[in-house]
Amino acid sequence: MDSLTSLTSFVRTAETLSFVQAGRLLGISASAVGKNVARLEHKLGVRLFNRSTRKVSLTTEGAALLVRCKHILEQLNEAESELTNSAAEPVGKLRVSLPVAGYRLLLPALSAFNRRYPQVEMDLDFSDRLVNIIDEGFDVAIRSGELADSRLTARRLGEFSFTLCASPGYLEEKGVPVSPAELTSHRCIFFRLPSTGLLQPWELKGLRPGAPLSSESVLTVNNIEAAIGLSLAGTGICYLPDFIVREALAEGQLKEVMHGYCTKQGHFSAVWPSGRYLSSRVRCFIDFITESGLSV
Repeated sequence: MDSLTSLTSFVRTAETLSFVQAGRLLGISASAVGKNVARLEHKLGVRLFNRSTRKVSLTTEGAALLVRCKHILEQLNEAESELTNSAAEPVGKLRVSLPVAGYRLLLPALSAFNRRYPQVEMDLDFSDRLVNIIDEGFDVAIRSGELADSRLTARRLGEFSFTLCASPGYLEEKGVPVSPAELTSHRCIFFRLPSTGLLQPWELKGLRPGAPLSSESVLTVNNIEAAIGLSLAGTGICYLPDFIVREALAEGQLKEVMHGYCTKQGHFSAVWPSGRYLSSRVRCFIDFITESGLSV
């Protein structure tokens, strides 16, 4: 309990940069706040504040500790709130990391979630980089592929396939390929994975796994929307998750080629830190997204 008191005193002082104001917020004297912080510094063996007669400022170590402590105290407050009123409506900020292409798939579900839980403030970060969920303070992330970080827990969501497609204009000009061998006479649009810098391999029947794909010319992008835009403009053939181009295929803006040749299957997962208390807003978000099925 002494540690919790010291952490609370540290956080309030860090937020106000004043022992006096921190004391007012906590209902104790500035001297008591100072002693609590000093006790914490002694225990950790680091100086958390730069002190002078005029001002108080955080050290580098103090700033790093503040990020973690605020989250800890927030979790404690949420746990207390949930235990005292389990039927309360989920409230507060929810930080979610999503892939850039996820907006095509997830926006309907996110809008429905927002309507059901209007008091949850959603902070959505659309990025294809592999974010560090724990260090960057995300509550949950939507990811594709297998889970590699043992500190995280995942719940499998919807599955998807890959497809080869091109614009009608391009196919009229260059012809329709019917096998991997015929791709050598076509322009291909490759996608470079932002998380690794590697090219997304085209996994096709009759093509050895990992084998390079020969083509007339190659254009490489690291943005899914750019790949779609180039395909729509008649630049070449692209290899993309089916849900991303479903609308364009349905409207005839793109046409699938070499149907049945794509072998790769993928899936999405909701991912969050293992062993961490799940606030009601995080739990209801994970449950809601799982139930939605993502419509892949």
